[in-house]
Amino acid sequence: MQQIIDWLLATIGTMGYPGIFILMAMESSVIPIPSELVMPPAGYLAQQGEMNIWVAILLGTVGSLVGAYVNYFAAHWLGRPLLLKYGKYVWITEEKFAKVETFFHKHGEISTFIGRLLPVVRHLISLPAGLAGMHHGKFAFYTVAGAFLWVTILTWIGYVIGENRELIMKYSHQALIGVIIFSVVLVAAYVRRHRRKSPSTDAAGER
Repeated sequence: MQQIIDWLLATIGTMGYPGIFILMAMESSVIPIPSELVMPPAGYLAQQGEMNIWVAILLGTVGSLVGAYVNYFAAHWLGRPLLLKYGKYVWITEEKFAKVETFFHKHGEISTFIGRLLPVVRHLISLPAGLAGMHHGKFAFYTVAGAFLWVTILTWIGYVIGENRELIMKYSHQALIGVIIFSVVLVAAYVRRHRRKSPSTDAAGER
């Protein structure tokens, strides 16, 4: 782990801001580069005066959006036609696909936002968004919102703690636990609000 962090520090230090952008774009696609190992070193370099912390956060967020769009377009242009044509051979019927689309059209915003905060999920959440053809404005907004929050947390951890690798990993894990708890609370509040709203919507439709 220390060797990986040393390599990332050297890479970001050598490539500068483009290195942050490229690594976070890779992290946001299907390439498994943990953002926990990218943004804290950028924060440390900002603490040393070698970078501006807000520029690092901005490029980390934009890189996340670009990587997310790679997955989005790959799923939309390649995955969707393939699923519609061959999905029946793996028990994915058009009816099931339509249900996934309907779900994502109804709940895509919170799914995209929460997905950007969670490990593993952040690499994959753009795929169903692309398959469902989620509106670009909504996809971009909620991707940026979730990525900006997570990138900011990680960058400030590196800025405040400095080069202490063990503390960086410790507080990154604690931040992840906090984000998971926040996500659970947010989803629970969303579900509760949605359930309250549904009866009134159904009643209005019956009139």
